[in-house]
Amino acid sequence: MTDPLLEKLGKEIKKLRKEAGYSQESFAREVKLHRTYIGAIERGEKNVTVKSLSKLTDCLGIGLSDLFEEIEIK
Repeated sequence: MTDPLLEKLGKEIKKLRKEAGYSQESFAREVKLHRTYIGAIERGEKNVTVKSLSKLTDCLGIGLSDLFEEIEIK
């Protein structure tokens, strides 16, 4: 069972990645993380570190706070 917060985070990262025109593979190459790790993050299977989130958001051209604003759990 995955955590709802991780699922929302993963879905938002996937949405932003696609909007930016990246495939999982090209995105992984750009942020210097493994493609399978990116996939696991997007599926909500990994509790991603702040350092990795920073790499992802830098590549997407957004701040960490912008990402978290989109995934607030009510």
